[in-house]
Amino acid sequence: MEFKMKRILYSLFIVGFAMTAFAQTKVGTTAATFLQMPIGTKASGMGGAFVATADDATALFWNPGGISRLARSEFSVSYSEWLAETNYSWAGLVFKLSPDDAIGVSVNQVDYGEGDVTTAAQPEGTGEKWSASSIAVGLTYTRSLTDRFSVGGTLKYVSETVYNSSASALAVDIGLLFKTQLDGLRLGMNISNFGTEMQLSGKDLLQPIDIDQSNTGNNANITGNLATDAWPLPLNFVVGLAYDPVYNETFKVTLAADANYPNNQTSYINAGAEVVWNNLLALRVGYNSIFKDNPITGLMGGVGINYDLGGMNAKIEYSYSQIETFSKDINRISVAVGF
Repeated sequence: MEFKMKRILYSLFIVGFAMTAFAQTKVGTTAATFLQMPIGTKASGMGGAFVATADDATALFWNPGGISRLARSEFSVSYSEWLAETNYSWAGLVFKLSPDDAIGVSVNQVDYGEGDVTTAAQPEGTGEKWSASSIAVGLTYTRSLTDRFSVGGTLKYVSETVYNSSASALAVDIGLLFKTQLDGLRLGMNISNFGTEMQLSGKDLLQPIDIDQSNTGNNANITGNLATDAWPLPLNFVVGLAYDPVYNETFKVTLAADANYPNNQTSYINAGAEVVWNNLLALRVGYNSIFKDNPITGLMGGVGINYDLGGMNAKIEYSYSQIETFSKDINRISVAVGF
């Protein structure tokens, strides 16, 4: 069985590397880039190095292979402001079917706000408002195949809407988590957003056209549909390591690092650490986008408080980072309940 697990690990690594090696690596060549925005306060507090930790409900985003390892079912929500008065939120529910099986559902939503509709004839506004938003809804199943190896997959529906036009796609995430024979050392891998392309459609793209301008006797206002290009999703392959050099009744220390290989920007590394005291207070620090061309984030940190309530527990967590290009503070807040 262990030999088979190693073969699966090697095969997924080769597949993931090939997918990213032959993909275009150009900025601005994918749709639904909100799928790359980090979610959750624990992961973001650790600089986004979470694929090999994946020990709470946000593993639905970072590595679906981790949710079968959760000790109990968990519900988690997080919220953050972003650039230009936009905000994004995430909610996830993990339900343990058995000690080795778990399912989950998640919703990732970005609200870009609204603005006045203007035209050439009414530059001050028509009285209407336009809005834009993005959403991804995922359904996850994960199984622990052995006491060391678990694998999971997520099927996602992705949609983006701008005023009266929208685009949608289907995508899958595949993640795995492997506890090595070295006590406290874990290996994680995740391939995310492998799916169909997105192409805008809607009544905003319906425009009157004259299909034969040389013929004055034809209808000069035939309704035409402007065809937009189709764009791929932001495919990403991540491989990471996490290690607990200290793990006792009083302290737990976790060190983690993830290597990211996206198809729409340069490769980069996230690194972070967490210190937990008495399973009550957690302090986190990390650095995001190491070696990335023109990174917008860097140093990140956070804190979390865990309350045990008998058969349940509650977590309140906070993380902070800054988008250096815009000198924008990013504050994330999350609440989770285990049951």
